[in-house]
Amino acid sequence: AAPAPAMAEAAAAARVPPDEDGDECLPQYRHLLSPDLLEGQVAFITGGGSGIGFRIAEIFMRHGCRTVIASRSLQRVSEASKKLVAATGQQCLPLSLDVRQPQTIAAAVDEALKEFKRIDILINGAAGNFLCPASALSFNAFKTVMDIDTMGTFNTSK
Repeated sequence: AAPAPAMAEAAAAARVPPDEDGDECLPQYRHLLSPDLLEGQVAFITGGGSGIGFRIAEIFMRHGCRTVIASRSLQRVSEASKKLVAATGQQCLPLSLDVRQPQTIAAAVDEALKEFKRIDILINGAAGNFLCPASALSFNAFKTVMDIDTMGTFNTSK
């Protein structure tokens, strides 16, 4: 068995740093690539109100990209947009859509094009999941995940 200090050290190393845990902007950012790498570009990010989509939006914006973040929850993306704009100084348009409903995607794209006149980058970040063993997943729950993750990606990419 590993000595107690070694176990504590391993546990500390496995913890997510506090600046990356949650949906807050990074307190500081070191550009590994040119800060203006994405200047003049517009990204459309589904699932941009939280998690990986939020962080992608932040990094893109820190590199000069104007961003659309979209989610089923307009409140969530509106709050996320305020944080992103405050942290980066870039434009961020929050929009509501449901990737399972193509008409909501079309409306969001129209709104994005009205605001920015173009979309250069698409990030299909919207995802659904149920944290349980596959054997405990109902048919309807599995279908919902597939509708969001697979059909949603297809719908948005069209």
